[in-house]
Amino acid sequence: MDMLLPATALDTLLSPPILFFGLGVVIALAGTRIPIPEGFGKALAAYLLVAIGLKGGVALAGAPTGEVMPVLLAAAGLSLTMPVLAFGMLRAAAGLDRVNAAAIAAHFGSVSLVTFIAATKLLDSQGIPFSGHMVAALAVMEGPAIVTGLVLAGATGAVASVGLTAGGAGVVRVPGPSGMGTLRNAVRDAALNGSVLLLAGALLIGMTIGKPGLDRLAGLFVAPWDGVLSLFLLEMGYLAAARLREAMGLSARLILFGVAMPLVGCGIGLATARALGLGLGDATLLATLCASASYIAVPAAIRHALPTADTGLSLPLCLGITFPFNIMVGIPLYAALARAVAG
Repeated sequence: MDMLLPATALDTLLSPPILFFGLGVVIALAGTRIPIPEGFGKALAAYLLVAIGLKGGVALAGAPTGEVMPVLLAAAGLSLTMPVLAFGMLRAAAGLDRVNAAAIAAHFGSVSLVTFIAATKLLDSQGIPFSGHMVAALAVMEGPAIVTGLVLAGATGAVASVGLTAGGAGVVRVPGPSGMGTLRNAVRDAALNGSVLLLAGALLIGMTIGKPGLDRLAGLFVAPWDGVLSLFLLEMGYLAAARLREAMGLSARLILFGVAMPLVGCGIGLATARALGLGLGDATLLATLCASASYIAVPAAIRHALPTADTGLSLPLCLGITFPFNIMVGIPLYAALARAVAG
């Protein structure tokens, strides 16, 4: 097993899903479009959510509660607190205003499904096992960062309302009940996010049907996994390259943050994994989750709760800088660091 543990960047770069990601980048940079139907990528994303949820549920079914709960509680705590660190970095180093710093911090406190899936693919290719409850940790970490981001956006318990001032110059600050109403709506939206519900539902189904049930579905949800992931990353490469053009217009300090924050998140994830006594596979996945940034669930929630936040900053940063960095460089690096930490 020891000979299988080192995960080289070359192994990752030459894997089919990453090669298809690179093809999507090339197509976008060539100025043409991928000839696939509109909405095809959303269907592939739904498939991946169900497939990984089913497999995670089957693996989770036999896991003792005492082993699972500390990981899930730690995951929720990380998602709640990491935006505070990101917010401080954005305010101090990048000089952003409170609302935009809070919005971006929420993105970086949440997680990326595709980055997580790419990490699981790397672990599978290296023969490194990981626990099914890491899929549950992924689901748990989607929403709490949104709540923290909204609290950071509004001073001392007041959250920005969805309206503008009469002059249209800024965000209305609403203390007390109105602010808490917005916060409650954000919590509800985060909990009822379609991606989170689909993943959590598939996780529960996997726990219910167990391995015999999954074996009957293997022709749809197991065998085609690599092919579907490759097609999905083809489109993600295309989208990332499109956002990369926008990202080049960001300040140098923001671009640096887009690379530095994943490395900081990796360090926090590995420290937490060591404290929990996680094995190599689980440590790699927790580090990857902490290093990733949401570009699906959080943007939708933030767009409604903080309408004055500039999506021209957050989306290009997450999808054009952090996501490609994690896919091409970060994941094999996190695996190597996890090996050093997990022993």
